[in-house]
Amino acid sequence: MITKRLKNFRIIPRLDIKNDTVIKGIHLEGLRVVGNPTELTQKYYNEGADEIIFMDAVASLYERNSLDLIVEKVAKKLFVPLTVGGGLRNLGDIEKVLRLGADKVAINTAAVRNPNLISEAANRFGSQCIVVSIDAKKKGDSWESYVDTGRESTNLDAINWAKEVVDLGAGELLITSIDREGTKKGFEEDLVEKIASKVPIPVIACGGAGSVDHVSSLYKKFPISAVACASIFHYNISSIADLKASMETE
Repeated sequence: MITKRLKNFRIIPRLDIKNDTVIKGIHLEGLRVVGNPTELTQKYYNEGADEIIFMDAVASLYERNSLDLIVEKVAKKLFVPLTVGGGLRNLGDIEKVLRLGADKVAINTAAVRNPNLISEAANRFGSQCIVVSIDAKKKGDSWESYVDTGRESTNLDAINWAKEVVDLGAGELLITSIDREGTKKGFEEDLVEKIASKVPIPVIACGGAGSVDHVSSLYKKFPISAVACASIFHYNISSIADLKASMETE
């Protein structure tokens, strides 16, 4: 059963990019340079990544996307889907990134500020291209959605927002736990379960992976479609092959 499901389950390295470097932080803060985006993308592709995610780590803060040259360069040599997010504010921004070679876009801040953008983008480019990214932070017994790379609260309940964006036409969700992000302490499993069990579209869980067991446990417990990981790959804690092997066995 596990082996059969693995055929459709995706292991996705996530590269948070500032200018022309890949960075990594904790709770989306305290950013540290960990490598070159072109080199790391090629490395992870060669190691068996099912997809790659690029996120411009400061795009929303400065209201611009600076990944154009990197996306265009990488897309020519990448033969798995590439998702690009950060600073995409309108249909023109989305179209430009897709033309440069991205297969999908991830939107968060712009989607919260203008939910109609989700529907407009899905209608023009197809729902399969539109990933809504939700950065969530624990608040009492619930989770609140944040924008501007985790800097600004929205007063939106993350689970309700996830259901709303599905109705608006999102084709996929990228759920990142700000509390767990970069900590290597494991995923926020309650958050993942509450969203994945309530939406009919693919869910990518992100934030907290620090071991093979963290990933395989999540995979076996919950109806998610993928995990997006950063530290576990950037710091050579585990390889993509190790993660896939762990999920082929009970």
